[in-house]
Amino acid sequence: MEKNYYNESRKFYLNQIDLRDIVEYLENNYENEGPDALHSYEEAQEWYEMVLKNAGDISANFIEPRAEDVDAEGCTLENGQVSWTEPTKKNMEILTKAGFMGGTLDRKYGGLNLPITINNAIVEMVSQADASLMNLFGLQDIAVTISKFGSEEQKDRVLPKFCKGEVSGSMALTEPDAGSDLQAVELKAIKEDGQWYLDGVKRFITNGCGDVSLVLARSEEGSKSGRGLSMFLYERYRDDNLTIRRIEDKLGIHGSPTCELQFDMAKTELVGRRRFGLIKYVMDLMNGARLAVSAQAQGIAQAAFNEAVDYANEREQFGKKIVEFPAVYQMLKKMEAEVETSRLLLYQTCYYVDKKEMYEEKKADGEKVRDELKEYKAKADLLTPLTKFVTTEMANQVAYDALQIHGGCGFMKDFPVERLYRDARITNIYEGTTQLQVVAALGGIKSGVLDGEFEEFKNMDVKNPDFTTDHVFICNYIDEYQKLVTAIKELESKEFFDYVGNYVVELLSIVDRLVLLFPIVLEHNEKAELFRFYLNESDTRINYLINKVNKLMNTYGKDIGNLKNNFVE
Repeated sequence: MEKNYYNESRKFYLNQIDLRDIVEYLENNYENEGPDALHSYEEAQEWYEMVLKNAGDISANFIEPRAEDVDAEGCTLENGQVSWTEPTKKNMEILTKAGFMGGTLDRKYGGLNLPITINNAIVEMVSQADASLMNLFGLQDIAVTISKFGSEEQKDRVLPKFCKGEVSGSMALTEPDAGSDLQAVELKAIKEDGQWYLDGVKRFITNGCGDVSLVLARSEEGSKSGRGLSMFLYERYRDDNLTIRRIEDKLGIHGSPTCELQFDMAKTELVGRRRFGLIKYVMDLMNGARLAVSAQAQGIAQAAFNEAVDYANEREQFGKKIVEFPAVYQMLKKMEAEVETSRLLLYQTCYYVDKKEMYEEKKADGEKVRDELKEYKAKADLLTPLTKFVTTEMANQVAYDALQIHGGCGFMKDFPVERLYRDARITNIYEGTTQLQVVAALGGIKSGVLDGEFEEFKNMDVKNPDFTTDHVFICNYIDEYQKLVTAIKELESKEFFDYVGNYVVELLSIVDRLVLLFPIVLEHNEKAELFRFYLNESDTRINYLINKVNKLMNTYGKDIGNLKNNFVE
């Protein structure tokens, strides 16, 4: 039976996002001319719908059927050259011919000029079909960084190649002694006679064999901090002084090569300004990558959930299908609620990032939008790590439960869920571990970035009596969350805040999803059952998290650091 991954859930939650002002800005107030120009928001919506349906069709009917072969074959390294699997090559060819490369790039380079929200929905569907393909398709994000910070000559030379599918990309950031701590990067950028060269080693580089790489390197001799790092553009087809030393033998994501690279005085070009590599360009690049990985995890979770539902309806035990057993349909309902509410959070975060990008460009053009930019940057900076925290941990749990529903069969390679379980595991590790996402989110939590939205929610006029009690419950959760954050701040112990950070971030993620879902339910009664289930499930978890932090505060307080004495050698 023909499928399409542009399912009702994706369509529904995308329709809750009003992209009107974002699209108007992207389309230059609908004043652009040419065959691809859009002339109204309604026309844009119709076009996005067509693009999404096309992406859903390709993902379900062309990419997904090849996923098992891609996983089994993996990538190879021979004579210094990395080869993707043949099915992977075909997948990239299909996506290129369909025009999906350069999704958010300007049309003047051959891109689709899509909002980030729409593009990440496409990334999600590709990931549902084959999570490893996202690491090749999704790394188009480095082209966005070049578009934002590169010179006009660099953009004109490189960006059309991405849009035509002529090149693939990579982010060459990590080194043997510089993983999460990118300030420790040691790869040297040396300038001789006006030419920059790269010299040193990079490790764990996703698609390190890519034709175009953005490389973080130490440009300031003798420096030790992030201020001594700059960003460089390296093109393999213009220089052959890069050696791929190995590709890693990984647990999952087999269709995407992870490489160790040796640069031997390789010719390169500076991107943007010296010394801004880490503090500006990498942070921007990583935020885009984290959002893409969130979409990747969301796609894996959807695939795992679908496999669990199908298997539960096929497998019979004790004379009936296992989907009829309460223990099984309880698991399925929890999975469904987490997948749907996480998708809502993902799309909402994409929307805020779209708004941030819009106001950054308006400010660069001289418009007075400082307050608007400040607001949406703060929200994007909080919600991006929060979303990666939620979606990637959710994907791991959903894949775990899906495999459990399969029983012994799930442990065998005969069923796709085994691959999904392995693929999910990397999502809460790369582009910043879950623990780092917690650290990244704490600043926005301390400053109360979402307090304004929570206040608006509490002041809602809920006219439907069927939901007034639910509104009161959520308002109480908001109050308890804010009281807890205030109490932790009053303790004036950064170490304690960091220690309980994962509990606080999880608590915020639940409260925020309830706040986002509630007004939607008021307008769409078909989501009422899902909402009530998630609300009931959340109550126990919210109370647990609040009690846990309060007990830790009462027991240890500022002395929480003493716990590490059991492990320090």
